[in-house]
Amino acid sequence: MKDKFEFAQDLIRQAVTYVRNRMTEDLQIEEKTRFDDLVTNIDKDTQDFMVSRIQANYPDDYILGEENDLYHDVKEGHVWVLDPIDGTVNFIAQGRDFAVMIAYYEEGLGKFGLIYDVTGGNLYSGGGQFEVTCNGKPLSSYQNRPLFRQLLGANGRMYADNYLGLADFAQELLGVRVLGSAGISMSRVLEGQLFGYCSSISPWDYAAASIMGEKLGYELLTMTGEPLDYKSRQAVMFIPKAEVARVKKVIHK
Repeated sequence: MKDKFEFAQDLIRQAVTYVRNRMTEDLQIEEKTRFDDLVTNIDKDTQDFMVSRIQANYPDDYILGEENDLYHDVKEGHVWVLDPIDGTVNFIAQGRDFAVMIAYYEEGLGKFGLIYDVTGGNLYSGGGQFEVTCNGKPLSSYQNRPLFRQLLGANGRMYADNYLGLADFAQELLGVRVLGSAGISMSRVLEGQLFGYCSSISPWDYAAASIMGEKLGYELLTMTGEPLDYKSRQAVMFIPKAEVARVKKVIHK
């Protein structure tokens, strides 16, 4: 497992370099499901680059990727979960606050995850048997603090609509931050900068953080109490395990 973890760290660094080297290009932008669900040629090319490296080194492994309808059930075999650019709208509109993400599963068990904040220069990695770190510095497990001294990360539309009482719960906290990237938001949860994160996201958006979060005392669960299916977009919350019951009193109705 150590060899694969080291390979993954090398791969994500290469993918980040690949993206950085192409950020000055004119982007080819396509709409997927709606006007704000976008993909660029660099998203697709970066995933192709990552897939080619994995297939060359681990030809018997499977891949679940965001782009190009690349699907495989994480519960079956050895599976790499890839998000070549998480926060594509940020990437297009701002050129910052986006991430490259990798997660690795064996028969449904998360072995490690990686999130690379491309413009911030931070690599979060670990989970499973590996210590969770940011740029090699160990991250601490969740430290209990009063809710009114903490911030919540959230999807802006869900917060505005008070989805399942999300805005009601947010009133117990210091404030809400909408960052536009699941990877960036969840990495800040891992660092203790955000209490938690609520959004409607897909497996490639949450896989890496969920593996690392498990190691640090966080839990990823749906906002309606259903199990995660690791197949479709679901409304989820990534919160401290110690606070699940408290949060459910407001959000989980």
